[in-house]
Amino acid sequence: MHRWRNAAVLVVALFVVWQLAYLIVGDVALRSPWQTLRFTAKLVRTDLFWEHATNTLRAFGAALAIAIGLGLAIGFALGLDRLAGDSMEPMLVALYSIPKITLYPILLLAFGLGMSAKVAFGAIHGIIPVALFTLGAVRGIKPILLKTGRVLKLDSAAMVRSILFPAAVPEIFTGLRVGFSLTLIGTVLGEMFAAQHGLGYLLMNAISLYNIDVIMSVTFLLVVFAAGVNAVLLAIDRRLHFR
Repeated sequence: MHRWRNAAVLVVALFVVWQLAYLIVGDVALRSPWQTLRFTAKLVRTDLFWEHATNTLRAFGAALAIAIGLGLAIGFALGLDRLAGDSMEPMLVALYSIPKITLYPILLLAFGLGMSAKVAFGAIHGIIPVALFTLGAVRGIKPILLKTGRVLKLDSAAMVRSILFPAAVPEIFTGLRVGFSLTLIGTVLGEMFAAQHGLGYLLMNAISLYNIDVIMSVTFLLVVFAAGVNAVLLAIDRRLHFR
């Protein structure tokens, strides 16, 4: 009950701040919450919006699947090998600190314009966080569990499936939650810079045309989607840690 009440208070506070910002700035760069909600209701009833939204969801889904798959594989591989983990972890952190936008020209040359570039750009945002959280989760597993697996003579696949993954799930899920947000950001950014479809392209096109209504509505929808899914993931995350 308290959690829902706090969430409601936060939402109301955000809308109040939004309205105050609109009163200060005016129509030059903002729309009021009511204007944005009204325009959004019209926008989501158009075929054009759903064409772009479907394209974004397809690219995001593929990017997230790649980020989770590769992130888990890298994290488990480095977590099981202490020497490799100690050697590669600083390199992963260094790669993570690089502004990903600097890599976009390389991705364009490698994948060309279109869906593949967006998927690749989204995936590189999510792979490293998932890998680092998985690496930390595997390292944090109690040694007695690993000794039990060795006593039972489990091979690597069985060790991961029966012991490592169940024990590391809470921390891994935290990494997946972070990876979700960053992959979404990467996918939308990829659409903004070199795509002909998607919500990122729709947003960039609105910026070039100075269409504030579309800018506010698309941004609002992206925020609502990200916040809604993150709220669900956070609730699952807390439950896993509590368990």
